[in-house]
Amino acid sequence: MEKRRLGDGLEVSAIGFGCMGMSQSFGPNPGDRNDMIGVLRGAVERGVTLFDTAEVYGPYVNEELVGEALRPVRDQVVLATKFGFAFDENGKQTGVSSRPDSIRRAVDGSLRRLGVETIDLLYQHRVDPETPIEDVAGTVGDLIAAGKVKHFGLSEAGVGTIRRAHAVQPVAALQSEYSLFWRDLETEIIPALEELGIGLVPFSPLGRGFLTGTVTASTEFSQGDVRANLPRFTPEARQANQAVVDLVRGVAEAKGATPGQVALAWLLAKKPWIVPIPGTRRIERLEENLGAVDVRLTADDVKGLDEASAQIPVVGERYPEAMQRLIDR
Repeated sequence: MEKRRLGDGLEVSAIGFGCMGMSQSFGPNPGDRNDMIGVLRGAVERGVTLFDTAEVYGPYVNEELVGEALRPVRDQVVLATKFGFAFDENGKQTGVSSRPDSIRRAVDGSLRRLGVETIDLLYQHRVDPETPIEDVAGTVGDLIAAGKVKHFGLSEAGVGTIRRAHAVQPVAALQSEYSLFWRDLETEIIPALEELGIGLVPFSPLGRGFLTGTVTASTEFSQGDVRANLPRFTPEARQANQAVVDLVRGVAEAKGATPGQVALAWLLAKKPWIVPIPGTRRIERLEENLGAVDVRLTADDVKGLDEASAQIPVVGERYPEAMQRLIDR
């Protein structure tokens, strides 16, 4: 597996693994925990080193799953997790919180659930408007000095927040949505990351499955599938947005690849410090995703996808209004 570098020293596989879907958001959770452990270990066997989880996934249970699966191969993997949400006594999410005491408590919980002594990459999951980002970065810096964390990351942060955080504690990576289905990062965020030497870890690099071509206007989402409540995934929006899939499919046919592989290959071709983290529950999908590293897009291919996709107006917001308000501007 090709390797890439996030920030000034974190080496990871060119494609990582987003673990969230093993515990939430995409329909009924898998019944057999051992199957998911098998997929995670299968990813390691195929060269994946970056695995992404979070305290809020479940909550808590995703970190426990990832910890159990990867503890036997701890020396071969980079574990990334996130803090930044508040919970009530029943574990229900109640908002955001990045107060220093909340961060320290979250990190101790993540270390326990993952069963490790150090978190390789710790992200602030969502920016907390009530806590200065300098305090957040300083607290993570203290955790790095204490040996509990190795690298600092941000998620869905705006340019101003990124710059202020980076001035206190170097930021290794920004995790945000980025794909041919959502390119807004290109205006301000990506130039700032390049200037500062910060890596980009795109989540939903396949547009929550849309860019694979397996989701159509007639698809019926199962109970518990978050896409049923996203404005971009109404039947009308899916019908309109099919033009993006058609564009990717045309390139895929010319390359002898799948649409999903082309969507990932496009990300890999954009910058050498971009590391997408597609998720899956199936070995065959894992192998398809990893096959994207062998799909070579020329500069003309990338330019063509850029120009053509820019002419397609994507219909629908990413999130409902309440979730949209959590994104830092």
